[in-house]
Amino acid sequence: MKKTLVMAMISAVMLSMAGCGNNAQPAADTAETAATEAAADAAEEASTEAAEAESTEEAAEADAADEAKSDGVMTYEEYLAADIDSEVTVETYIQAKQGWWEDNGQGVATFYTQDAEGGYFIYNMPCSEEDYNDKLTVGAKIKVTGYKAEWSGEVEIMDATYEVEDGTYVAEPLDVTDSLGSDDLEKYMNQSIAMKGLKVEASKDANGEDAAFLYNYDGSGTEGDDLYFNVSANGATYTFTVESYLCGKDTDVYKAVENLNIGDTIDIEGFLYWYEGAQPHVTSVTME
Repeated sequence: MKKTLVMAMISAVMLSMAGCGNNAQPAADTAETAATEAAADAAEEASTEAAEAESTEEAAEADAADEAKSDGVMTYEEYLAADIDSEVTVETYIQAKQGWWEDNGQGVATFYTQDAEGGYFIYNMPCSEEDYNDKLTVGAKIKVTGYKAEWSGEVEIMDATYEVEDGTYVAEPLDVTDSLGSDDLEKYMNQSIAMKGLKVEASKDANGEDAAFLYNYDGSGTEGDDLYFNVSANGATYTFTVESYLCGKDTDVYKAVENLNIGDTIDIEGFLYWYEGAQPHVTSVTME
């Protein structure tokens, strides 16, 4: 309706220009102004409609992730309360996945997954290469049954089986910068996270020299291996990792870490993995 009224106004102005020779220039200016305003209104309306559509889509995904669990499926709170080595069943959504490979003839892959309540790290879940490529995709909903395990502080699901279910959800990275340096950080374990304003600190390479990053945890590796680098924030220093099975040497994040310098300030995104404390698996690095 707004667009129709504006076009009618423009038409009226143009007709007045044709009938009033002495006022042609002012009328032309008026028409030009009306046309500019109409274009601006139309652009603003289109932008608003796009934003509303995106918001509606995100809300629908969030609602889907927060829906009631199926019979026999744990809530995230129940999963946290379950004993180590006990059988668990969860419904969750794939956020990222490490590379597929064969372990003694059995295809397996490791998955970073999450629902609206929390994250679940699923270690070496048996799956066919076909399912890995075609069904176990980012955003896919899966029902997983396995055993709750812990390794050096990292809580995960092992010996898992899965069913692919209807539904999709990809979580927005949660900014946990304010939790760095506090015990509060642990409650975000395995979730998609962001951290901002981190300072790159020196690591010691295999020769005892300062380095901005290392190939392997001790500097003994070469390009293509996992990357390790230290950062500090809120008075605490952490070791972050670019897991090569997740983000290989040709990815943007791998190259970005290779170009870091001691003292750089960076923002990161990734998954809050745990190894004797927070050790995120980084998927994005941005220089401030």
